[in-house]
Amino acid sequence: MKKLLLGLLGLAATMSAMAESREIVSPSGGLKVCVCDDGGKAAYTVSLNGVTCIETSPLGVVLNFADYSSGLKMAQGEAQKIVDVDYSLRNIKRSHVSHKASEMVIPFTKDGKPVFDLMMHVSDNDVAFKYRIHAQENTQVAVVKEEKTGFVLPDGTTTFLCPQSTPMNGFARTSPSYETNYTLDDTMGKNGWNEGYSFPCLFKVQHPQAPRGGKSNAAWVLISETGVDGSYCAGRLLCAANSPLAGTERAGVYTIGQPQKGEMNGVGDVSPAIALPGETPWRTITIGETLAPIVETTIPFDVVKPKYAAKSEAKYGRGSWSWIIGMDPSCNFDEQKRYIDFSAAMGYESVLVDALWDTQIGREKIAELARYGKSKGVALYLWYNSNGAWNDAPQGPRHLMDKSQARRAEMAWMQSIGIRGIKVDFFGGDKQPMMQLYEDILADANDFGLLVIFHGCTLPRGWERMFPAYAASEAVLASENLHFSQGMCDAEARNACIHPFIRNTVGSMDFGGSTLNKFYNANNKSGSQRKTSDVFALATAIMFQSPVQHFALAPNNLEDAPSWAIDFMKKVPTTWDDVKFIDGYPGKYCVMARRTGNKWYVVGINAQESPVKLKLSLPMFSAGSLLNLYSDTEKLEGSLKTLKLSKKQQIQISIPCNGGLVITE
Repeated sequence: MKKLLLGLLGLAATMSAMAESREIVSPSGGLKVCVCDDGGKAAYTVSLNGVTCIETSPLGVVLNFADYSSGLKMAQGEAQKIVDVDYSLRNIKRSHVSHKASEMVIPFTKDGKPVFDLMMHVSDNDVAFKYRIHAQENTQVAVVKEEKTGFVLPDGTTTFLCPQSTPMNGFARTSPSYETNYTLDDTMGKNGWNEGYSFPCLFKVQHPQAPRGGKSNAAWVLISETGVDGSYCAGRLLCAANSPLAGTERAGVYTIGQPQKGEMNGVGDVSPAIALPGETPWRTITIGETLAPIVETTIPFDVVKPKYAAKSEAKYGRGSWSWIIGMDPSCNFDEQKRYIDFSAAMGYESVLVDALWDTQIGREKIAELARYGKSKGVALYLWYNSNGAWNDAPQGPRHLMDKSQARRAEMAWMQSIGIRGIKVDFFGGDKQPMMQLYEDILADANDFGLLVIFHGCTLPRGWERMFPAYAASEAVLASENLHFSQGMCDAEARNACIHPFIRNTVGSMDFGGSTLNKFYNANNKSGSQRKTSDVFALATAIMFQSPVQHFALAPNNLEDAPSWAIDFMKKVPTTWDDVKFIDGYPGKYCVMARRTGNKWYVVGINAQESPVKLKLSLPMFSAGSLLNLYSDTEKLEGSLKTLKLSKKQQIQISIPCNGGLVITE
């Protein structure tokens, strides 16, 4: 009996020391997240259809007064519940979102006291989680010194990443601004330019658990964050090569990193300060056996809420801008008036008046342009420099967006003369004070009925749903680089085949492209030469999603561009009701479809030397329907043809290198 009692006591002691674990399963049952507290450390794993895509990875936060990354114990929380996610949003890839998700709140304690809750949201292809940190007795505020959240991917995973640039570098010390070239299909274990990587980050998992020879032996994983506002900082993804994890050496353990010290000219801390109880932003993971869940995800918007109501209805749409072709000299009264006439001829809603309008046009003449534009049904967007003390960019207007009183006075003036929106440039930082500036600009713009486009900026993180005045962000190597560099023109197709799979998956992307000029110069005879076709330009007008699009077209295109191309661009939409990925691979080619109302557009582009030849199934079109086919020969000679869709709703297509494809009714 004594031995039995001792044995039972030993078993009880062993059981009490065992790790607790909780499992959250998506509504379909395919995506599973397991959270545990093994060894006093919080950790999680993620699997899709039985294949582990995120291996045991750390969780936890370190505050200025406590370390919540060890000595943790999982407490009993509520059971998993199913929630209906249903909302409408005009300015993202799908105007109405409706799906189910599993949610669970997992409490953690330390020394018997509640310290944080892990808030989990799991839909069929997406995981989102964040920390809700509790107050401790008289401690009602905290500085989050470090977040221990990690992402451990299986060995053999390849990466598709955008290196974060060092702060206060580049043009007029304006970096980082999420404008570096991606590395594709690279190995793990690198850390970019020693500063980590900008979100979002794409990985291809080649897992030994999965069967070989089919599509199921690989999975795609997209990691990002959402819900960032002025109450926190934006993050990046860091990789420590040969990181020790659970006693082993791994090729790369990716973790959440805070901003760089040198950002904002060194002003401000890299660590955010929060009131308690307080929450971190959402960390998001999208997983698919194909790239379809990556391209079609809405997770950045599913887990955030509008911060306040819109003061007026947003007027999205199309526009033109002279700067991309004519550069700084084009910012004069006569040329902007010519572009207003051009937008009117195209049926566009706006003109973007870019940098230096304050000195080269002047306020009285801007008001005159606004009146002239109104008579033509064309509104104006005005460019502003964001800078307070964080960049050397000389372009004006300067010092009007960084302080509340000056900003609101400026916006009141814009409202009085009928300005549609603003483009604010040169931010260069992700610290909490910079996030507060983004939020303040958006809040004030809402008060004055303006839309906001950010350039030289951070990635949008759920802002389309959070802020009614938000329109789009650059945060990509955009069209200006095509003007500045022949090398960028040579690589245009490759880069364009990246953005639908990475940057544009998580937020509106203001690229400013789709030029029909042969050269990036007002005379259309010199300068950087475009290597892509006219059909490519039409395809990217659909492929790159943003509710406001200022295309790189020029008035001369009414005479020197093919009539079928101009006619298409006159009718191109900028807001969408649905999106479907069809085929492609990052940096190689992409075929996808977007719908507005009842009208579908199927578009494709190719960056590979050999033509892409595919048999497309097009169930979005009725069998026997007549379709418009915009396509290229191998010499990039574009044309418009009409074809009848077969009863099987299939079509054989070929897209040459640097060419494009558009199919629509």
